[in-house]
Amino acid sequence: MPITTKVSLVRQAPGTYETATVELDDPRQGEVTVKLAASGLCHSDDHVATGDVPVAVYPYVGGHEGAGVVTAVGPNTPGYEVGDHVVFSFLPACGKCEFCAQGLSNLCDLGASLLTGARADDPTSFRMTENGNPVGQQCGISTFAEYTTASVDSVVKIGKDIPLKAAALVGCGVPTGWGSAVNSADIKPGAVVIVMGIGGIGANALQGAAHAGAKTIIAVDPVQFKRDKAKVFGATHAFATIEEAADLARSLTNGQGADATIVTIGVVQGDHVGQALASIRKAGTVVLTGLGNITEAGAPIALGDLTLMQKRLQGSLFGESNPRRDIPNLLRMYQAGQLKLEELITREYTLDEVAQAYEDMHAGRNIRGLVVFD
Repeated sequence: MPITTKVSLVRQAPGTYETATVELDDPRQGEVTVKLAASGLCHSDDHVATGDVPVAVYPYVGGHEGAGVVTAVGPNTPGYEVGDHVVFSFLPACGKCEFCAQGLSNLCDLGASLLTGARADDPTSFRMTENGNPVGQQCGISTFAEYTTASVDSVVKIGKDIPLKAAALVGCGVPTGWGSAVNSADIKPGAVVIVMGIGGIGANALQGAAHAGAKTIIAVDPVQFKRDKAKVFGATHAFATIEEAADLARSLTNGQGADATIVTIGVVQGDHVGQALASIRKAGTVVLTGLGNITEAGAPIALGDLTLMQKRLQGSLFGESNPRRDIPNLLRMYQAGQLKLEELITREYTLDEVAQAYEDMHAGRNIRGLVVFD
């Protein structure tokens, strides 16, 4: 029988997150119901509210970075039981499609359903309703909810000794930023690296670059608070503009530029891509991780520079991470003291404060806000 659960949703775009109560279905085969302990406040959910990322149905419950405890398991769903601790992966991984078979599970074919709000195997099937009408789930999970029902393709079991507030962060922001440096930029020891935008993704790109052995890690952000925080996560230098960062990179490399520049700005514009490309050396790499309006096209790129300097422009989804491999691995690093998680959390919020949390994000007050449930 359906239960009711408190959620934070948007009713239109542009719109603002508001608290509501919806009906939540019991899990079916291959699904679990989870009581949320914590949910990260990622910029991607704000992109849904602004309309930069259009979705298929409204109302639409946000949240795609969270952790909690399984309260119900669907019939004929082996491998899960009530009481399991899980982290949500906003990218489902079926383990069967061509991309999963290649080890590219961040590009799993199930990802085509992420913005439909419905089940991956049936675009007419929803697990949340309001007065009998469908309510969309962000990435099929919706972690801005006290309880949610999701496919087991979107959850990863973790040890019960891991704090769930810290674990919530490895569902999106940490592996996305970390992987942007370690996987997509393929940073080598001694490298000179620039990270543009120091929020929940950029801070972890700094951690990844430091772990990979970069000698010089240059953070770029117009907000002084974020430049100060960047030093906590591995930055050796911090500047307000990409021009200052590029000048330093060139001064350290005989005029060449950075080995890699990672773009993790909250709202990416075409100009940012052009600036990043201009900041790297011959055969260097620009990693584009941040999002803007996904329907827009165009960036002022010097095509001759791209070709003749043999530069590389690399998109990065989830930092090219594998949810079932990298989420547990990052948590092991956290337990070993090799990865900062609690330090990412600037402020905790209640579910009723999601809209305020995004106002704080826009104002540059947070590295990562976290919704904490009772």
